[in-house]
Amino acid sequence: METEAEHRAGADFVREIIERDLREGTHQQVVTRFPPEPNGYLHIGHAKAICVDFGLAKEYGGRCHLRMDDTNPETESTEFVESIMGDVRWLGFDWGAHLYYASDYFEHIYGYAVELVEAGKAYVCHLSEADLRAYRGTVTEPGRPSPYRDRSVAENLRLLEQMRAGAFEDGACVLRAKIDMASSNMKMRDPLLYRIRKAHHHRTGDKWCIYPMYDFAHCLSDAIEGVTHSLCTLEFDNNRELYDWLIDNTSVPARPHQYEFARLNVTGLITSKRRLKQLVEEGHVEGWDDPRLPTLAGVRRRGYPPEALRNFVADVGLGKTQSLVEVERLEHHVREVLNREAPRAMVVVDPIELVIEDLADGDEVRVELPRLPADPSAGSRALALTRAVYIERDDFAVVPPPKFKRLTPGSVVRLRGAGAVRCTGYDLAADGSVARVRCARVDDAEARGAATLHWVSASAGLPVTVRLYGPLFLVDEPTDLSQLNPSSLQTVTGWGEPSLAEDAPGVRYQFERVGYFCSDAKLSRADHLVFNRIVALR
Repeated sequence: METEAEHRAGADFVREIIERDLREGTHQQVVTRFPPEPNGYLHIGHAKAICVDFGLAKEYGGRCHLRMDDTNPETESTEFVESIMGDVRWLGFDWGAHLYYASDYFEHIYGYAVELVEAGKAYVCHLSEADLRAYRGTVTEPGRPSPYRDRSVAENLRLLEQMRAGAFEDGACVLRAKIDMASSNMKMRDPLLYRIRKAHHHRTGDKWCIYPMYDFAHCLSDAIEGVTHSLCTLEFDNNRELYDWLIDNTSVPARPHQYEFARLNVTGLITSKRRLKQLVEEGHVEGWDDPRLPTLAGVRRRGYPPEALRNFVADVGLGKTQSLVEVERLEHHVREVLNREAPRAMVVVDPIELVIEDLADGDEVRVELPRLPADPSAGSRALALTRAVYIERDDFAVVPPPKFKRLTPGSVVRLRGAGAVRCTGYDLAADGSVARVRCARVDDAEARGAATLHWVSASAGLPVTVRLYGPLFLVDEPTDLSQLNPSSLQTVTGWGEPSLAEDAPGVRYQFERVGYFCSDAKLSRADHLVFNRIVALR
């Protein structure tokens, strides 16, 4: 039976279009593509595009290409290419033999540019960057034609060849489409097709010194690959008219069509590549994989399960209306997966010593707890109850607040899996804070209705570093870095049960009564474990 989330995800306009096209024979096979620019790390917004592009192709028995739209050598690198491929695989998708690069098609794209020039539909323009903006007009005023717009075909061909040969310096001229300077769609006001960039390309080296603009290369690459449904987010809806014009006016082998859906916006998260780069380069975060960032590298390191992101995207669904989705909705899906899959462990993040006075130094009471309560096959973990253990500081109160049901002088609580204890007293430190709590074991019958506390042996436990994350920004819709939360990361030293040392870095846990955590594969060492909080329990 399909879940409610699956039902909502199935009732969307993109599936209706695909099913219509297959039914009417417009296309025999669905071909989609995920086309990132390799100029940064992917983020949660890209996760939606990945799930849509790869998921729909799989759902309808088609294929999805992974294509790097690498048309700007100054901002792109092999590092970003490799990170993108790793992120797509981590999310659970594979492109098989269909990995492509826009740079694979540079010769073809140049040929289509020549076609446009020969047809009198493109020209070389020597306006400066400032003049290009001025001549473009505004949303209320038409643009003005470039003084170079009416050059002859022969002159434009000669100038384009000189551009390719490196005869001009960066910014000296561009190739523009000749469309309509009075168009209400400013994308159609003689858009740029090629610009000069004498920069080393991560794949083609120094072979080229002119590079196609994204809008020019993108639609032609789709057509070269035989893409049937070019899916993108709503900010590209104005680009569709240019997309179609370029397809209609070149001899491309196929005619893909662009469809736009609402992008994924989540409260408190910033997904602007420019802002993310600023956060990294100015040192506000530890790098592209900082667990506070919404980059896929960051959420992976933090411990988000890829299944949770896929479920979240399915829950949000596809539509044409932009909206802001609460981050709590994402965290719900994270908890749902982790509650089912994350092994349990006990970690005390703000420790206070609890001395069990009727146990002698060196005494140990063996305790066996399930690793995953819902799955007995997952096994158990062994702990030792010793004379001194650690409990959470806020689990004890000398003067309890109203409705406090944990440990107080004279009260009884259970220690997880280790029986019940009664508080017999406490010791104060020089500053007046509680230094330790004293107790004695009692019969379980005395603990009826009592709270259960987690604990860690003081002698057998492991010292661990725990990284507690809050929101990176103080507002739901951050716009600039002045809204950063100065308390987005709190690092504390706690104590964990010995079983934690048995697992490889990267394992996700439910720390009982504390939250869901992941051992940090980057910072953890065999002699000292570091854990990132994924989400709180609620």
